[in-house]
Amino acid sequence: MMKKCLLLLFLLIPFTVLGQEDLMKLISDSNQVLIRASTFQATRIINGHSVETVGKNNMDFVISHRFDRVNRGFEEFFGLDAATIRLGLEYGINDRLMLGMGRSSFQKAFDYFGKYRLIRQSTGSVNIPFSVTLFGSYAIRTQKTIPQLSGYDRSSYTAQVLIARKFSDAFSVQWSPALIHRNRTDVFSDNKTVMASGIGGRMKLTKRTSINGEYNYVLPNQIADNYKNNLSFSFDLETGGHIFQLLFTNSFGMNERQFITETDGSWGAGDIHFGFNISRTFSFEKKSKSKP
Repeated sequence: MMKKCLLLLFLLIPFTVLGQEDLMKLISDSNQVLIRASTFQATRIINGHSVETVGKNNMDFVISHRFDRVNRGFEEFFGLDAATIRLGLEYGINDRLMLGMGRSSFQKAFDYFGKYRLIRQSTGSVNIPFSVTLFGSYAIRTQKTIPQLSGYDRSSYTAQVLIARKFSDAFSVQWSPALIHRNRTDVFSDNKTVMASGIGGRMKLTKRTSINGEYNYVLPNQIADNYKNNLSFSFDLETGGHIFQLLFTNSFGMNERQFITETDGSWGAGDIHFGFNISRTFSFEKKSKSKP
């Protein structure tokens, strides 16, 4: 079922491209239309993806780090003695379509994804009150298990519709309904296909700083009770081509399967992970030569 949903999602992209090109032509013909930019600072709110995409011919190199739980105490230096890391590359095919991949040390997982900006928020003669981005991903664990599972059993798929609105220059909110399919679950009684709903927001503090919040709610009776909903907060700092994000979260994993359906930490019990995301943008746009 999930494979069919993802296939349909990506098959629709060429048709939505044509439709959006016509819409953007209409917008570009009017001098009274303003497209709202930078709903969020980066392609992620914290763990989850935002409506933002990497610009055309630009590449983001993303380093994500999550330390162990702070309730480990002083002996484990409040979790700083152990960590997991994810390295990611994200490339803008054009100003709407982005492709990316990443590798996490946790469960030795690889993830591959695509994002397409379907609708952009705008005001004026063409008034669109929100932005919409389509997201689809595939992830596979490569960590050895006993018994060793097949690649099919270690695979999972995610489809999301990211809907966001920038209410002002300082405040943005995003709703992120998600469908996640795991070919094999860690808990036998869990549903293989899980429906979830995420909410995230950004509050700008200064020109280069903001605070973010994110919560992912899994609908009832789908996963085991020992799994918790993901809750995260961050402080973001933009410095030129870098974005630094200092965060606290109850999830150790960083792909959708891990932080939406398999978070086992509780904020109330002190199962909180300190971490950070660092994003560096590289541009491959050819600079036009100035005439002498």
